[in-house]
Amino acid sequence: MSRRASRPCSYNWPVEKDIASQLLALNRQFYQTMGKEFSATRTRLQPGVSRVLATIPPTARILDLGCGNGELARQLARRNFNGLYIGLDFSPVLLQHAREKIHPLDPNTSPVFRFTQADLATESWEESLSAHFPAPGRVPFDLILAFAVLHHLPGRQVRTRLLRKVRQYISPSGSFIHSVWQFMNSPRLQARIQPWENAGLSPAQVDPGDYLLDWRRGGSGLRYVHHFSLQELDDLAAETGFSIQHTFVSDGEAGKLGLYQFWSPLGEHSGGATGGATGGVTGGVTAVNPSG
Repeated sequence: MSRRASRPCSYNWPVEKDIASQLLALNRQFYQTMGKEFSATRTRLQPGVSRVLATIPPTARILDLGCGNGELARQLARRNFNGLYIGLDFSPVLLQHAREKIHPLDPNTSPVFRFTQADLATESWEESLSAHFPAPGRVPFDLILAFAVLHHLPGRQVRTRLLRKVRQYISPSGSFIHSVWQFMNSPRLQARIQPWENAGLSPAQVDPGDYLLDWRRGGSGLRYVHHFSLQELDDLAAETGFSIQHTFVSDGEAGKLGLYQFWSPLGEHSGGATGGATGGVTGGVTAVNPSG
C-alpha cells in the first residue's frame, strides 16, 4: 500500500509540515510575482459574491479574510456601507491596490474600511487585528468572509487552525461565509493541471484533492489549489464548531465553478453540521436561494 493511501488527510508529520510550507511558499511567490497581473483579472465581483453582497446590512462588522485587491470593499462603499470593514491579505501588492481603490470613497481619519497585512496560514495572523480594537477585549464580527481562500491552504491542520480562530472572532449570531473553487467542473481548467514534479514534489507527498495549476496571463506561474468535496466541508464545519446553514453554486462556466456556504456557530441555530436552508435569515444575513 502506498504512503498516500495509508496516511490521514493532513500534514501532521514533520516531513509533511515541510511540504505544507513548500506549498504555501509556492502561492506566496505567485502572488508576490504576479500580483499586478492577478489583480487585473479581478476588476469585478464573481456573481456568487455579488449575491452575498446584496444581503449584507449597511452597519455590519465585517472581517474579510483574503480581501485581495479590495473590489468587495469598493462595492460596499458604493452602497453607502457605514459599519466596520477590515480586510486582511498577505500580498502587499494587492493591499496597495485595495487602499488605492477605497481611499477616494472613504477618506476619513477614522475610516470605515481598513486593510492590514496578515498571513492566514500562520498561527498568529489575528495579531494584525490588535491595532483596530481596544485592549483587552475582542469586538466580535457579524460577518467573517473568506472568498476563494480555503482552497489555497494546504492540509487539514492549517485549515482547522484558521477556522477555530474564526469561530472565536465571530459573534454568537454571526455568519462565516466562504467560497471554494470547483475547478474540476471545467474541462478547460482541468487541462491546466500540472504534474507535481514541476514544483519539486511527487503525487505521494500531497493530499487527495491537491492540485498544481498553471497561470498564463501576463506571465507564467504555478499555484497550489485544493478541490473540496462537500463531505470535506461538512467535516471541517463540525470539527471547528460550525453548522452549515446554506450552500449554493455559482460563477464561471455553467455557473458551477464556485461553491458558497453560510456557516453559523454551533449552538446558535438548529440543525447538525450540514444543512440546506434556502431562505430566511442566517446570522442577520438573508440566505441566498440557489434557484434565484
